[in-house]
Amino acid sequence: MQFKWKLIALTGVMMQLLTYANAQQSSPPQAVIRFSAQEAVQYALANQYTVRNAKMDELQTIARNKEVSGLALPQVSANGSFQDNPIIQKQLIDASNFDPTVPKGTLVPFAFGLKYNAVGNVDVNQVLFDPSVLVALQARKTLEELARKGVQKSEIDVKEAVYKAYYNVVAADKAYGILQENIMRLRRTLAEIKEIYKNGLVEKLDVDRLSVQVNNLQSEEVRIRNLRELGMAALKFQMGMPIRQQLELTDTLSNAALTAEIQTEDQFNYMNRIEYQLVDAQKRANEYNLKRYRMQGFPSLNAFAQGGASRQSNNFDFLKQQLWYGYVSWGLRLNVPIFSGMQRRRRVDQAMIDVKKSLLSMENLQHGIDLQQSQAATNLRNNLSTLQNEEANMTLAKEVYETTNVKYREGVGSSLEMITAETSLLTAQNNYFTALFNVLVARVDYLKAYGKL
Repeated sequence: MQFKWKLIALTGVMMQLLTYANAQQSSPPQAVIRFSAQEAVQYALANQYTVRNAKMDELQTIARNKEVSGLALPQVSANGSFQDNPIIQKQLIDASNFDPTVPKGTLVPFAFGLKYNAVGNVDVNQVLFDPSVLVALQARKTLEELARKGVQKSEIDVKEAVYKAYYNVVAADKAYGILQENIMRLRRTLAEIKEIYKNGLVEKLDVDRLSVQVNNLQSEEVRIRNLRELGMAALKFQMGMPIRQQLELTDTLSNAALTAEIQTEDQFNYMNRIEYQLVDAQKRANEYNLKRYRMQGFPSLNAFAQGGASRQSNNFDFLKQQLWYGYVSWGLRLNVPIFSGMQRRRRVDQAMIDVKKSLLSMENLQHGIDLQQSQAATNLRNNLSTLQNEEANMTLAKEVYETTNVKYREGVGSSLEMITAETSLLTAQNNYFTALFNVLVARVDYLKAYGKL
């Protein structure tokens, strides 16, 4: 029932997605969708190809396990045959065996059988004891768990990719907004300087310098806008969303988004990591495989039964109500393996190596997780420190710009100082939001490293 309902549910989702895709092709663009980072993740978990494919693998594993379950159930088959013998094979027999008056050694050709033969029978086989089948039944839950862990692994990978792609677009939006503010501010300053130049109070060099700065910022604006479009396309791809669908992001870059603190994980359990759970489940599956090969050396016992009916005739009159001769047989079949050319032993050796390789994979993964946690914690700590410094630099650059602007308006500052202050403020703002984005990405890596994503 579990497989049936999962299949029905997944089929429903697939039908909705196909309907949605057809509507996308035949209808005008839909209304804009507004998603937070969490909503984007939830959408991706329902629509991303990797997750959907992993769920199909899970259903396939469940179906395969049900196939294994059938090994313990009775195997029933029915068959029938019809045979026409235009020329019946003859054999020579000694006629003296049937008639004493015939001289001994007189050979007479004799045909056994009739022209038409019809047979129908039913065969039933039931496993009573087979250790390898019992082990296969025991391994079903582990294999289903392995497939389920594969789905969870895909979901975690999708979460990581969507979070990073989401905040990449948000960072581009923030940088674009800051750049537009700087362009507008510099244009106002340029307009004022042009008026002052007309009055002969500043040199043309001051006007040219500000004009070059405005042009440079406009070129940077085009570059960031293109990067933002590419980032949005990448986000939609990670979400499994059609590229033509209009999407608006509601989350912003702010310190309030940093809710994860660096903690000392003295009680960390490697089983918190989905990768470790996968390797552990694979190890247990390999252990069942080893046990199955070992059990193949034990005897197995099957019960069988057969029943049917047959009829022979020289005339094709099977549809007439004439006598059919039935038969029934049943019994037990004991199979005792004695020597298999050492093939079973070699399969046991290979399965043992698979188990040992699983243990090595678990040990290697532990070291890898330790390294990831150390790197993630250090990276997050360093990025938080960098964020604090960049925030202080941005505040200081803003104060310098305001002071320089006042001096320039009062005629005691130069345009070069003004441009330098403007450039420093823009750089400090970009550095701050880049550092904030790096902290958010480092936070995602940190949560994944400790199995909290």
